[in-house]
Amino acid sequence: MFEKVKKNGTEQLGKTNRIVEGTSIVGDIVSKADFRLDGELIGNFTSQGKIVIGAKGVVKGEIICNNADIEGEFHGKIKVLETLNIKSTAQIHGEVAVGKLSIEPGADFTATCTMLAHSNTVIMLEDGKGAEQ
Repeated sequence: MFEKVKKNGTEQLGKTNRIVEGTSIVGDIVSKADFRLDGELIGNFTSQGKIVIGAKGVVKGEIICNNADIEGEFHGKIKVLETLNIKSTAQIHGEVAVGKLSIEPGADFTATCTMLAHSNTVIMLEDGKGAEQ
């Protein structure tokens, strides 16, 4: 009689993937849900959600996501369509494109930075790559 109708995108709310300290991934990660990385990623990351790079986390590659918090190391290109929060323990090296930027005192921010004119959303393509809309 009553059918539960799934709203588009809401099935991922409240779910977080996690890569723990001591884990190293070489390759690309595509996720619709939020993601916490306390290990190492050498590759690209695409998400419709938020990525958190923990204090021990290291990313070398390219990131495209809606929101990000960085406490650890990042080397490469990052595009955050909404808000990028850089904590005091973070080390950022490369290219940054953001909608909004917050940097705590003490962070190592050695990067070029471009502020995005308007906020888009990350859409997931069938080949597993992310694109903005």
